[in-house]
Amino acid sequence: MPDYDVIVIGAGLGGLTSGALCSHRGRKTLVLEQGDLVGGCCSTFEKDGYHFDVGASVVEVIGSIVNAMADMGVEVGEVMDLIPCDPIYDYILKDGTRFQFPVSVEETTEVIKKVAPQDAAAWPGFAAYMKEFIAIATDAVFGSPMVTFADVARMFVKHPALLKFGPLFTGSYQDVIFHWFKTEAMRQTAAYQSFYAGLPPELAGGTYALLGYSEHEGVWYPRGGMIKIPEAFQRVGERHGMEVRTGCRVVQVIIREGRVAGVILDDGTEITAPLVISNINAMTLYLDLIGEQYMPRLTRVGIKSYRPSMSVPMVYLGVDYEPELEAHHTLVTLPMEEMDEYWWNVYEKGRLPDRMFGLVCWPTESDPALAPEGHHVVNLILTPGPYRLEGTDWDSEKEALIDRSIQFFTEKAMPGLADHVKIAEISTPLDYERKLLHPEGAIYGLSEETTASLCFRPSARSKFIEGLYLTGASTHPGGGVPAAVASGRIAADLIDRYE
Repeated sequence: MPDYDVIVIGAGLGGLTSGALCSHRGRKTLVLEQGDLVGGCCSTFEKDGYHFDVGASVVEVIGSIVNAMADMGVEVGEVMDLIPCDPIYDYILKDGTRFQFPVSVEETTEVIKKVAPQDAAAWPGFAAYMKEFIAIATDAVFGSPMVTFADVARMFVKHPALLKFGPLFTGSYQDVIFHWFKTEAMRQTAAYQSFYAGLPPELAGGTYALLGYSEHEGVWYPRGGMIKIPEAFQRVGERHGMEVRTGCRVVQVIIREGRVAGVILDDGTEITAPLVISNINAMTLYLDLIGEQYMPRLTRVGIKSYRPSMSVPMVYLGVDYEPELEAHHTLVTLPMEEMDEYWWNVYEKGRLPDRMFGLVCWPTESDPALAPEGHHVVNLILTPGPYRLEGTDWDSEKEALIDRSIQFFTEKAMPGLADHVKIAEISTPLDYERKLLHPEGAIYGLSEETTASLCFRPSARSKFIEGLYLTGASTHPGGGVPAAVASGRIAADLIDRYE
């Protein structure tokens, strides 16, 4: 008799969501996590009294979280305290212009009238258009498994109103933003957010342009750090018997007669189950934990054709003063064309970043308890960095990058920062690979080009191994907190349908 009904590999958001749902539905479920903490990129670690978020810095578009919790009879407010973040951003443009966008669409219109008057009339129309799209897409896109092209077709049949938004599916992120806004100021406010899809503006899909509005439906920070989101799913799952083991690395998925039979840990322990949910990178799953001998030839070619998503260095600072910031997020941005040029001439060529732009995260503005009294936490999400560097490596560049980052943001965003740093840590693409086992430090699983999205992404239900299901950033709907949770719900629902 199997040890468990379901084994989940990885305690990221997708794994914990699917595991909790399976437990709630009566399946004996074990979640195995190789690290010491749950959450993966959506986690929080402590150092000398400062609490730093590993990667994810806020949560928005929370419908997938609300829906997953509701499936288990839980309201989000019962299991996590989400603090509203308003204003959304404090923008610092290339020329030094600085202003904030509040959550309110109407108040944002007033700001735009001052900084980009030519686009003030376009903004309400853009907001209304994206609001309608989000209302449909939350269920249509986040709720569909996208296992085959037929699923994509069914999505449009079930939600014909999506046809109105054809330009979002056929154009690039940059195309959509340039269509709506004509001033450089407004275009710069949206330039960086394409990297939330792991791609520069001219490569990211047009649907990601919804980010320019979705943040105006609310942005939240969980009290206690980003780890509180995965911990909430863990607690709810444990109420129904889900077991979570940390420090347990899976090195092999057992396949017998075309079906999963369990897993083997790095210490040789064998744990059996007729169902396995993988919350790790799909390339790692198929090529390393399963092996090419179990894969059809075309599938082997397909899996090897995927590219890991981008990575990005992140600097974590504990400071002994209150920085001169105006919002939870401060965005130091550039024109879209310069971000595109950076991607092709620096990132894709494996060069050490030669310029800086990025996101300043100030979590203690929302939750002062994350640092010692009178101190603050500042996290710097830097310019995307290639995994392989020409002529050097990330380990050799760490200290210089910390110093350069502190100096840049001191001059650009936070006067006095360099004089008040008490602790400085850094995560590079190599660190993400070592600590989180993300291939090449990929923070969004697989690159999200059009040819690797929707039904072209690794299927949430394996097409050639019975009992194997996938969740997390490398399957549909992709990377990011709400998408990862949605993928966990999709996997659990598919198990109910087929098992």
